[in-house]
This record gives sequence, structure tokens and C-alpha cells, in this order.
Amino acid sequence: MTESTSKPTAADPLAGGQNPDGRNPWLALWALVLGFFMILIDSTIVSVATDSIMVGLQTDLNSVVWVTSAYLLAYVVPLLVSGRLGDQFGPKNIYLIGLVIFTLASAWCGLSGSVEMLIAARAVQGLGAALMTPQTMAVITRTFPPAKRGTAMSLWGSVAGIAILVGPLAGGFLVDNFGWEWIFFVNVPVGVVAFVLAMQLVPQLPTHRHRFDVLGIVLSAVGLFLLTFGLQEGQKNDWDARIWLMIGGGVVVLIAFIGWQAICKTEPLMSLALFRDRNFSLGNLGIATMGFAVTGMAIPLMLFAQKSMGLSPMRAALLMVPLAVTSGMLARPVGMLTDRAHPRYIAGFGFTLTSLALWWLGAVASPTASVVQILLPIAVMGIGNAFIWAPLSATATRNLPLRLAGAGAGVYNMTRQVGAVLGSAAVGVLMQNQIQSKLAAAARQLPAGSPPPSPEALQTARGPLPAPLREPFAQAMGHSLWLPAAVLIVGLIAVLSFARPAHVGHRRPAGSSDATDPRSPEPASAEAHQAAAGHYQPADGRHEVAGGRHEAAGKHEVTAGRHEATGVAAPSDAPTRHRAD
Repeated sequence: MTESTSKPTAADPLAGGQNPDGRNPWLALWALVLGFFMILIDSTIVSVATDSIMVGLQTDLNSVVWVTSAYLLAYVVPLLVSGRLGDQFGPKNIYLIGLVIFTLASAWCGLSGSVEMLIAARAVQGLGAALMTPQTMAVITRTFPPAKRGTAMSLWGSVAGIAILVGPLAGGFLVDNFGWEWIFFVNVPVGVVAFVLAMQLVPQLPTHRHRFDVLGIVLSAVGLFLLTFGLQEGQKNDWDARIWLMIGGGVVVLIAFIGWQAICKTEPLMSLALFRDRNFSLGNLGIATMGFAVTGMAIPLMLFAQKSMGLSPMRAALLMVPLAVTSGMLARPVGMLTDRAHPRYIAGFGFTLTSLALWWLGAVASPTASVVQILLPIAVMGIGNAFIWAPLSATATRNLPLRLAGAGAGVYNMTRQVGAVLGSAAVGVLMQNQIQSKLAAAARQLPAGSPPPSPEALQTARGPLPAPLREPFAQAMGHSLWLPAAVLIVGLIAVLSFARPAHVGHRRPAGSSDATDPRSPEPASAEAHQAAAGHYQPADGRHEVAGGRHEAAGKHEVTAGRHEATGVAAPSDAPTRHRAD
């Protein structure tokens, strides 16, 4: 297959963001948002049901963590290629296929009678989500005119913030009243409605052929699987030689993947040219640590609330309300600040606050802690989150050439998901280690002849543990929260190394050099002016626009609302200097 390199003509529906069949793009957006919201809900809803699934299926903690890891792993691997599938076969078609897979897999999850079946169903569900997610952004950027695109992206991005709150609350309500199976069954009617709406309201868009990097897909999938499996199964297998061989093999395969991307002459799965931009590289490292932390803290927090504090799933879910509320309230002002202040200070403050809040939360985790003592660090975490998402994603993608914008958005989102996969696996194994360690320490303090506490008690009864186990379990979960707190320090170092972006509010003194490219800007070509006006289709056939001003902060996908770039699309072997507009 050959890559499309033609520009749209005046009649091309992509010019100016028109729908080929004249449909209202806002109706299409609402149809897509429903399916996207379902995906985000499903990624947060399971943590509340961890205790119920563990007891209901009579399985151990490691297996229940796999319920999350399998979903994330199957989600991240196809994420880059699914955007190209949308380009080639139409975003509407790929979205609908993904929605059908996701909905049917949700029913399979609810009907699962063993944890092995549930893990398999979750993996299929993750595949469906991976097919859906890139198409939502693609349809928005291709159907809305540039003047309306920022507002549309704001609505799309705000869904993530709502899902943070609604997901755990819905999960708590369903688990309390109907059982853990219903956190999956509820997707079925929603999926049917979303399918009907998308069929009726989402337009068919022009397609473009692509070559697919099959070897890159295989190497990335095998490398991530070996690394994740080795990490998560290490504690269970006493970190024997097979585990280290698997982890080492995963690292080697991922290095081979990067090497292949460097020499691939057709369409590599991940363009390494993106990483020539310093802020893009640092932003990806930062978002990986955030993916690690957000996913890694959810299960230990919910298990602590239910097993040590004795809260119901619904009350445990309510602990997340301060995070969602504070993050949502600060989203707009932080988004505005992102265009005026140096991102290293904004994001640096956010990473510092979020890391400190997790250390604080881990320190106060105790069965005797009051709800207020737990809510305070969670509220502080929400403030920190608000200062991270918008400046991080805006800075990472702001300086990318327009022709690499879609690829940059795909890599950025994939990096966050890779961080989430590793966070789920690493925190899962740390929880197992800490539970064994703390219960063993508690056993040594018991009077002679007393039965020792056993980890199997976690699987026998839903709800609070017997009194002697609550304190050691709380300590185990609290100490597990310190791992994501420590990983966020890596993200802090990354954002403190950001170069000063060249955009409004960041003008350099006369005669100073660009932080990322010392070359002088060239006159803008006709294609560049068309791109800035939204009338130019990048040569690689991708239409997602990253960078520019973010109208909605607090979202978990790089959405990058209004693109205000006026620079020239540079050759693939050279970075681009953008004019401060």
C-alpha cells in the first residue's frame, strides 16, 4: 500500500472542518463522547470492586491486579496502529467495530465464573477500547472548523474529569446493591445506545492508505508483555531465574523495537523524529510517571478503605470526591496560566504537591484514621493534578511540526498508558510483598499458641478484616502508596528541565537563541499558512492536532485544543522553529 500525499481540494470536506453529508458536528461529538465516557468509566470503576471480585471468585490479590493489567496491556499495544486504521478504513467504521468488541466483552466479563475468564475478557475489552479512543479525537479535528475546535476539545477533554468522579461512585453503588458483575453489565445497554447514535450521527470521512509496521507491533507487544508479566508474577514466584529472564528479555525486545523504529524506512509505528524536541521527550517521561501514579494508587487506596477502615464500596468511592472537585475547579484557571507562565514552574508545583500528598496519605493510613485525615491529602492530590495535566500535555506537543502533530498525540497517549501498565504491575507486586511482610511481623507479636494471621483472610470475606489484621494491612497499603509518590519525583525532575516554549507569554529577549533549535526561521510557505488556518492536510494522512492552547485542563488524554502554530513544517531530519505568535 502507498501513503496518501495529496492535498485536499477546495471541495474536500476536510477543508475548514466540514461534514461531507452536512450533519451537525456537535451531534456527532455527543455520540462519540458517550462511548469515550464508557471507556474512561471502565478504567476507574474496577478498583472499587477489587475486594468483591477477590472474594466472589475466591482468588488472590495478584490475580485481581491482573484484571486491571490485562485491560491496560491490551489497550496500550494497538493504540498507535488503531489511529492509522481509522485513517485507512474510516474513523467511524473502526470506532463502531471497537464499540461492538468493547460491549460484547463487557457482557463476557460479567458472566465470568473464574478469574482466568475475567482476565481474558478484560483483555478483549481493552482491545475494543484501543480501537475506539483515537477515532474520537480524529473525528473532532476533521469535522469542526478551526474556530470551533478548541470548544469541542474542551467538551471532549472534560469527560475525563467527570469520569474520575462518576466511575468510583457508580462502581460503589453497583457493587453495594447488585454485585461486582454489574460494573460490567451496565456497559451493555450504554454500548447499544452509543452504537445507534454513532451510526446515525457520525459522518463517514475520506480515507487514506497506510503501510503498517507489523514488526514494530509484534516487538512492542512482546516486550511490554514480558516486562509486565515478569514484574507482576515476581513475588508469586520468589523472583526466581525465570522471572529475571522474562524481565530481561522484555527489556531487550523493547530496545530492539526502538532500534527497528530508527531504521524502518516506510511508516514506523513510532516516529523517533518526535523525540528530537526536548520538551516532547521530557513531557512523555512526565506523563508516564503520572500514568504510573494514577493507576498505581487506586487499588491500594480502595482496599485500605474497605478492608482496614471498614467502609462500604460506595463510601470508599466517596473518598475520591475531593480529588475530582479540586481538580475540576482549578482546571480552567490553570489552563489559562499555562499560556502565560513557564511550564516548569506550573507542572513542577503540581508534581511536588501530588508526590507529597501520596507520601502524606501513605503515612496516615491506619484503621483508626478518621475520614477527614484521609480526605485532606486526597484533596491536596487533586490540586496537584490540576497543575499537571494541561501544562504537561501543552508543553509536550506545542513545538511539534503540524505534519507530526497526530503522531505526537498518539505517542503521548501511548506513553501514559505504558506508565499505567507498569504502575499496575509494580504496585501490585509491592502490595503482595508488603502484605506478607507486615503480616509476618504481626505474627511475631502474637502470644504463644495464637494462630498466625494469613493472607488468605483477604479472600474469605468481603469487607473489613478481623481486628488483628487491620493495622498490618493498613501499613502494607500505605507503604504501597509510596512507590507512585517516589516515581513522581522522576516526573518532577523531567518537568523542571523543560525548555522555555516560544509562544504567547514566553517571548525571548531580542537576539536570544531558541531553546530547542538554534536555526533561524524560514519564511512560511503556502502550505504552512494553510495549516495554520486549518486547510492543509499533513502529508502522512493523519488529522489529529496536538499542541496549542488547551481549553480544558484536567483531562487524561492529550487533546490540545486550538492550534495556533504558524511555523513551517520542517524536513523529517530537522526540528522546526515556530514563530512566537
